[in-house]
Amino acid sequence: MTDIDQYKGTTTIGIVCEDGVVLASESRVTMGNFISSKEGKKIYQIDDLVGMTIAGGVGDAQNLVRTITVEAKLYKMRRGKPMTVGAIATLLSNILNSNRYYPYFVQLMIGGVDENADSLYSLDAVGGQIEERLATAQGSGSPIAFGVIEDRYQERMPIKEGVDLAIRALLSAIKRDAASGNEMHVVTITKEGFAEVNKDEIEKRRAALKI
Repeated sequence: MTDIDQYKGTTTIGIVCEDGVVLASESRVTMGNFISSKEGKKIYQIDDLVGMTIAGGVGDAQNLVRTITVEAKLYKMRRGKPMTVGAIATLLSNILNSNRYYPYFVQLMIGGVDENADSLYSLDAVGGQIEERLATAQGSGSPIAFGVIEDRYQERMPIKEGVDLAIRALLSAIKRDAASGNEMHVVTITKEGFAEVNKDEIEKRRAALKI
């Protein structure tokens, strides 16, 4: 079994809403067929109003989280204002591309709010960068999550509906993808701040969805 084969299970979701961005993930960490952790953290706060989801090699992803978080803080100290979401995504893309011969085995999403807009970007292991204007999903459970998202997503949907859609898509992936499971983590990013939806609220919304 190669290192790439060991880390391939996850479901992460990003949704652009009328008043912000929703990021969501489950918490199962796998190594091949073995569940190595049920409490994996896959959503990180990069700046005040910017978050990042990770899929792939945990060590590689955590290293990139530390690097890009420091770069965002240094920029703010030097310029007196935060980096835009697009600038953070571009910097991360450049880091990934410069290591393409010894790549980080990751799939990443950068989402957040800045002076320009609410933005969401997806990045691959060699630095390919795509601006996702509506919604996207990554990881082994993403084909299942995409089916739900594409069926129910509406442009300019309120953040509350975006959270419900993320929960619905995650649940579908968890039911069908063995490498996705356990807890659900959901984060909202608006002009008011970066906020994690607590577990009780997630369960309440899940019950209301009747799934």
